[in-house]
Amino acid sequence: MQPLMWDRRPDGLRAPALVCAFKGWNDAGDAASAALTFVGAALDATRFAQIDPEEFYDFQATRPRIELADGTTRRLQWPSVEIWEARVPRAPRDLVLLSGPEPSMRWRTFTRIIVDLAEALEVQLVVTLGALLADVPHSRPVSITGFATDEALRARTDLTPSTYEGPTGIIGVLHAACAEAGLPSASLWATVPHYVAAAPNPKAALALVRKLEGMVGVTVDASELESAAADYERQVSLAVQSDPDVQAFVERLERAAEEEEEPVDPTQLPSGDTIAREFQRYLRQRGPDAE
Repeated sequence: MQPLMWDRRPDGLRAPALVCAFKGWNDAGDAASAALTFVGAALDATRFAQIDPEEFYDFQATRPRIELADGTTRRLQWPSVEIWEARVPRAPRDLVLLSGPEPSMRWRTFTRIIVDLAEALEVQLVVTLGALLADVPHSRPVSITGFATDEALRARTDLTPSTYEGPTGIIGVLHAACAEAGLPSASLWATVPHYVAAAPNPKAALALVRKLEGMVGVTVDASELESAAADYERQVSLAVQSDPDVQAFVERLERAAEEEEEPVDPTQLPSGDTIAREFQRYLRQRGPDAE
């Protein structure tokens, strides 16, 4: 069986951009995958292909799931990468959306499949979405860093260049494959407060959506995501205010963000693990229906 499995082959895509997000290492606070899912839902995207997981996933690490259809019929759902098309008649281009868990193995083969798909669909730009943990306060605008291989695109989107060096995920390997194939690409990364790493972060997802809009020239109605982002910030603020140590830590981050102070000295402040535990305790006390 070929790894790339077509439901159908889309035709007539206009100057498409391929937008990718992967759950896992590249997706702090589920921000990148949530941003891509939101864009797909807002544009009524339809699936046209998927990548078979057999060659690329360790199923002990990324396990298949049992689901019940109509409450009775058991169905096995394998992890897979799904590929969707979004036609946007009033925009200058259409979108191809690719999402799924970060693969466990054979990354070079996996990214070659994506590049081959992009070339077959005459994709003009590949954009990846990611999110990383950082010493940033939840109360400030989300910082977006990244890069673009095209100088004009970098200037137009006013990206803060990333200076990161170190281990990379599938996103880094995909961009290397795009560069080798001569395919223009760009990467967008949202910063997520490390002290709320376990909670989904719609505020960071919204920031990614807004930056993506400017990069690809496609606009979506993000009012629902804006509301979720406001609720998130309010809930986290309440949790922070419930613990003086956490509040002092966040206030220090806020001052650093405003005044560009020296990085916070971790020996003088509560650890990220302590803050995360306190935040989870607060959420449990508030209950699942907390407003």
